[in-house]
Amino acid sequence: MKARVFAVFTSVLILLGTAVQAWAHHSFAAEYDMKHPITVHGVIVQVRIENPHSWFVLDVKDPTTGKVDRWSFEAGTPSGMIRNGYRPGAIKPGDEVTIKGFQSKDSEVKGMLRELVTADGKVYGLFGPQENK
Repeated sequence: MKARVFAVFTSVLILLGTAVQAWAHHSFAAEYDMKHPITVHGVIVQVRIENPHSWFVLDVKDPTTGKVDRWSFEAGTPSGMIRNGYRPGAIKPGDEVTIKGFQSKDSEVKGMLRELVTADGKVYGLFGPQENK
């Protein structure tokens, strides 16, 4: 009887673990509007290089009102970013950047990163193959 309870308990834990992983990995097309490209310019606040996807957080100042909004851009996996030329520490808090990407469907200050350009003109294609420029 104890062996059967243990087997059922173990099976439930495995199923829950699988369901959580499937839920956590989302479709970019479902979350971001690929028909709504955006470009923002701002100052990096945080760089999170982590699985499953990395994040770049920056403060973006509205040139008209002076209001600062904190934007978050989801990027590729750490290994995918490295394949596309990114090196850990290459972009740090305080760096000025321009990000091109796609607007989130549910947030005005969130997007999917397609390209990041540093103040000195270095281009990182952080999602997908790096383009020749």
